[in-house]
Amino acid sequence: MNLPNMKNAKLRGLKTVEYKKQENLFSSNYVGKKYFIRTYGCQMNVHDSEEICSMVENLGFQKTECLEEADLVLLNTCAIRENAHDKVFGYLGRVKHLKKEKPELMIAIGGCMPQQESVIHNILEKHPYVDIVFGTHNIHELSKLILNHQKKQEIEVYSVEGNVYENVLYKRDSSITAWVNIMYGCDKFCTYCIVPYTRGKQRSRKMEDILKEVQELKDLGYQEITLLGQNVNAYGKDLEENIDFATLLEKVANIKISRVRFVTSHPWDFTDRMIEIIAKYDNVMPYIHLPLQSGSSKILKLMGRRYTKEEYLTLFHKMKERIPKVAITTDIIVGFPFETEQDFLETLEVVNTCKYDGAYTFIYSPREGTPASKMKDEVSNSVKEDRLHLLNRLINQYSFENNQKYLNKVVPVLIQGVSEKDQNKVYGYTDTMKLVNVIADQDVIGKIISVKITDAKSFSLDGEMVVTNQK
Repeated sequence: MNLPNMKNAKLRGLKTVEYKKQENLFSSNYVGKKYFIRTYGCQMNVHDSEEICSMVENLGFQKTECLEEADLVLLNTCAIRENAHDKVFGYLGRVKHLKKEKPELMIAIGGCMPQQESVIHNILEKHPYVDIVFGTHNIHELSKLILNHQKKQEIEVYSVEGNVYENVLYKRDSSITAWVNIMYGCDKFCTYCIVPYTRGKQRSRKMEDILKEVQELKDLGYQEITLLGQNVNAYGKDLEENIDFATLLEKVANIKISRVRFVTSHPWDFTDRMIEIIAKYDNVMPYIHLPLQSGSSKILKLMGRRYTKEEYLTLFHKMKERIPKVAITTDIIVGFPFETEQDFLETLEVVNTCKYDGAYTFIYSPREGTPASKMKDEVSNSVKEDRLHLLNRLINQYSFENNQKYLNKVVPVLIQGVSEKDQNKVYGYTDTMKLVNVIADQDVIGKIISVKITDAKSFSLDGEMVVTNQK
C-alpha cells in the first residue's frame, strides 16, 4: 500500500525525467466480463480514460454503457473543485448498492482525487468496498493491479515528480478527432490550484515522439488533433534541447493534418512567435482558450497568476489584431478570498472589453493543501452566487452576439456525429470551435463540409450544407 503525501507532491528537484516504454499486458482471464467507466474533469482526464479503456480491454473486458451489467467499475476522477468530489462520492453510493447484489464486482478509483491525502482517508474510513485505488502517476500499472487483486483493498498512489511514458495504447473515443499529450504536470503553482500536486512536475514529451503520433493519426484518417497539456505553451522549457511550443506547433502543422488545436494555455507563456504561427497556418485553428481567472490585478497577484490585468489585455488585443477571425474563450473564478465588489467590477470591465466567445465560470472552491485554502474568506456564499449570476448573464450576452455574426455566412464545419437533439441532423464544429447542428445526410460524418448558418443561439448554431468545397 502506497499513500499520497501532499508535501512530497509539492517538491521539485533536479531529478531527470525518465522516458519509459509503456508495458501493455494482454490476458484472456476476463474474456466475457464487462467494464463500465465514468470520467470526471478536464480533457486530460478524458484522454487518460482512453488509455484506461485500452488496458482493461487488453485484459479481456468489454465496455458497457450500463452500470448494472458491469463486472468492473472504473471512476476516473477530478480534484479541481469540491463539486467534483461530491459527485464522485455520491456516485459511489450507487455503486455500493450494486456491489451488495454482485459481491464479485470490482471497483477501481483513479485520477486526481486519490492524489489527495484527505480523499484516501475518506476511502479508508467510509468506503472499504472499493477494491483498487490508483493515482495519476501509475495509470500504467492498472492492468497489474487488476490481475493481482486479492479481494482486499489495494491503494497504490505515488506523490512523485513523475516520468513520461511512450508506446501508450489508447481506445480512442473517436475516429475523427484525437487528443495528443505533449506534456504532463505543471510548475506554475497558482495559489488556488491543486493540479501541480496531483499531476506532478512539468515534463515534456520528446518532439519526435509527438510528431510520430500525429503522423500516425493522419495516416489513420483523423481530421483533427488537439495538442494537450496542463499548460501547453510551456512545452519544451524542461527539455535540454532549444525547443518551444511555437516550434512544435509549426512542425505539427507541416504534417498537413486538416485541423490542429491546443489546450490549455497560460497567458504568462504565450509568445509573439506562437501568435505568428497560428496566423500563418490555415490548418492551425483560429481558436484560443485563454484563462483570465480575474480582472483585478490585486486578485491575480493573490492567485499567483504572474500577469496583471493590463498585460492580459495587451496579449488579448494582440491576438485579435494578428489572427484573422480568432475566437477566444476563457476561465473566470468569482469569490476568491479578499475579492471586493470593486475587484469583481474590474472583472466585468475586462469581460466588457474582451467580449469573449464563451467562458467557463466558477465560484472559488478551496482545495486542501493549496496556499489559497489558508486565506481568510470573508465573501458570503450569497454574494458569490450573485456575482456568478451577473457574470454569466454578461458572458451569455456576448456569446450570443458573437454567434449572431455567423448568420447567413458559409463556414467550414467538421462533422462529428448525429445530433443528440435531432436525429435528422448531424453536428460538428467550425474552425473557431462553434457547435453547429446541420441539415445533412449522415454520410458526411468525418468530413469537413461548407455550411450556411441559418440560426444562431447563445451556445450553438444551426445550418444547412452547401454542396461546394467539400473534402
